[in-house]
Amino acid sequence: MNEGSTLVVDARGMRCPWPALRLARAMRDAPDVLLIADDPQAGHEVRALAREHGWSVEAGTATVDEGRWRVRR
Repeated sequence: MNEGSTLVVDARGMRCPWPALRLARAMRDAPDVLLIADDPQAGHEVRALAREHGWSVEAGTATVDEGRWRVRR
C-alpha cells in the first residue's frame, strides 16, 4: 500500500524481529517508508536499525499514531 510517495509496511500482528526485517526489506527500494507495528519492542528495533543504516526516524506523536514510524534515507 502506498501513501503518496511513501511506502506503507503493515506489520501489525507480527512479533519482533519481523517488523524490523520488513522495514529493512522495504528500505532497499524505497527512500521513505511508513511502518505500522503493534509489537511493544518494534520502536526499539526500528530505532536501532535506523541508527545502524543512518536513516532518520519520525515516530507518531498523536495517540492514534502510536505504533507508526516514518523512516527516511
